[in-house]
Amino acid sequence: MPSPENSPQRSPDNGSRPTGLVSGAGAIVTFWLVLILALYLIMKQVIAPSTPVVSAQGDLKIERSRDGHFYAPGKINDEPVLFLIDTGASLVVVDESLAQRAGLQGGKATRFATANGSMPGRVVSGATVSLGPLSVSGLDIGVGLQLGGQVGGKDRALLGQNFLSRFNIRLGRDEMVLQAR
Repeated sequence: MPSPENSPQRSPDNGSRPTGLVSGAGAIVTFWLVLILALYLIMKQVIAPSTPVVSAQGDLKIERSRDGHFYAPGKINDEPVLFLIDTGASLVVVDESLAQRAGLQGGKATRFATANGSMPGRVVSGATVSLGPLSVSGLDIGVGLQLGGQVGGKDRALLGQNFLSRFNIRLGRDEMVLQAR
């Protein structure tokens, strides 16, 4: 038989638990709930897409060029650009030099799926794109593709669906008309 000196001491069981463990577990749960809520609120601000604001005063008629494409002069954050209207592009896309002049800094790293394969780039939020009497602010802009330099003193950019989808498009044989919805 073990001697009383070597046996572990037991405290009388009166149905209560040590208060340090209960308050410690509650504190841990509270900490994690507060942390999750804080992260949710931060991510909601950082990741939540801004709602683009559309401004349109009349229709815009664009003539088809000799090469069969539609080009139109416009602006990104007040920086002049020549847009190639690309109904197959998801985003408005610019090269790095135009992005710098238009103040498109930072952004989220991404990869663009192109006809020539996957290419690295970034997406910058909150830009204003204008095309004649049409304007959309709060747009995402893809940065990083090489688009062929300048034409008539203006950099080239692709005008994609994140701009185009905000307008009705009528496509004729030799012209495209963008109308406010």
